[in-house]
Amino acid sequence: MEEKKMVKSRFKRVCVFCGSSAGKRNCYRDAALELGQELVSRKLDLVYGGGSIGLMGLVSQEVHRGGGHVLGIIPKTLMNKEITGETIGEVRVVKDMHQRKAEMARHSDCFIALPGLCLKLFSLLFLNQQWLIILFLSISMLGGYGTLEELLEVITWAQLGIHDKPVGLLNVEGYYNCLLSFIDQAVDDGFIDPSQRNIIVSAPNAKELVQKLEEYVPVHNGVVAKAKWEAEQVELNASLQTEIAR
Repeated sequence: MEEKKMVKSRFKRVCVFCGSSAGKRNCYRDAALELGQELVSRKLDLVYGGGSIGLMGLVSQEVHRGGGHVLGIIPKTLMNKEITGETIGEVRVVKDMHQRKAEMARHSDCFIALPGLCLKLFSLLFLNQQWLIILFLSISMLGGYGTLEELLEVITWAQLGIHDKPVGLLNVEGYYNCLLSFIDQAVDDGFIDPSQRNIIVSAPNAKELVQKLEEYVPVHNGVVAKAKWEAEQVELNASLQTEIAR
């Protein structure tokens, strides 16, 4: 019997942004499972939002089943909504959504997002360029408003040079085509520098996407000192942990 070939990766942990819903089409479920299998084949651990249902549940179960370490980070307020039944791997409870994003980013080497977002929030990328100074490179899986918000924030962090981690879209059956067209229009109209268009990596399947992320070369102007941001995150994390313990 032929064994699956293990592919050596430059990453150790991948953050996956995905929804607590599985969507209406089987292709989204299949993509979540395929992504989990690809992470296992590269011996990559998973960092995700901590839910046990929807796409969150599918990708975390697949990585866990394959022997990978799974770290779920979830706010107290979402425990009853996003976790049902048995949890997978390690679950870390945090105070709120802000700490959830900071912790997911801190523990990851790159990020992945499945489909699921809303045009209403696209403008955040442009309207908030002057003050959104925290963002991480991510791969985005399917999800709703939350997935989009997480995705745009990490793209902005990459744009500002806060991190050098890649951001990827798992563009299942063209799900993200409208978003990519929207961003291309912003480049054409002068709202995004052409060089920064390359911050976002996309591919129709998990294998191709992860390979593109492996080959990604950071593009930023180093506006914010990375070391300073990381130090602030450590301080913030210690403060929030104290608040949660109260």
